[in-house]
Amino acid sequence: MTSAHIETSIPEVRTLAERVFQQLQDAIVRGELAPGTKITEPGLSKIYGISRGPLREAMRRLEAHRLIERVPHVGARVVKLSMSELLELFDVREALESMAARLAAEHMTAKEIAGLRELLAMHERQADLKKGEAYFQREGDLDFHYRIVQGSHNRMLVTMLCDDLYYLVRLYRTQFSATGSRPQRAFVEHHRIVDAIEAGDAELSELLMRRHVSASRANVVDRYAATLRLAADTT
Repeated sequence: MTSAHIETSIPEVRTLAERVFQQLQDAIVRGELAPGTKITEPGLSKIYGISRGPLREAMRRLEAHRLIERVPHVGARVVKLSMSELLELFDVREALESMAARLAAEHMTAKEIAGLRELLAMHERQADLKKGEAYFQREGDLDFHYRIVQGSHNRMLVTMLCDDLYYLVRLYRTQFSATGSRPQRAFVEHHRIVDAIEAGDAELSELLMRRHVSASRANVVDRYAATLRLAADTT
């Protein structure tokens, strides 16, 4: 194999691994690959028709983002938090995201705030939100909470909330908090948070975000508990 071939093949492998990572991530976040589901390289290789190299890279990224975990004598499986772990996750989220909202009120630029308004306008056009069925947000800059954290301009917070915990939080927020009776209320709360940030009211921004995450936490806990009861009844 020539050096030229190696150089051109590496980006292709990375592109393929990125595509598989995105597919698997979406499947996990949307619940198509349920929590606790065992996943194997041969099985995924068959489904996606790719070689083990790109697949291993995709799985390494999923593990780094806390979406899959290695279990002794079991192998890799989709992450499944216990109720106590879920509560701890939302406690951390409530504390840190409310802090991010306070800092955003102090540091977000007019352009960044306008971007938040545009994002909410885009969300409002979503069919699922119009029907009150769900409030699904794409990741990164298309995610309201991600934008708020970025707007805090605090690199430590960005690392913790946009890198370390983001994908795990998004998984449970999407599956249990963005459906049921919650979507429209969450959308209205987002607008109120932006109003407070735009007004430069750091105290109110922090309070509204804390209440918002707390309401999400309560909804997630109720829905997660219901799934646990259902699972117990069917075994």
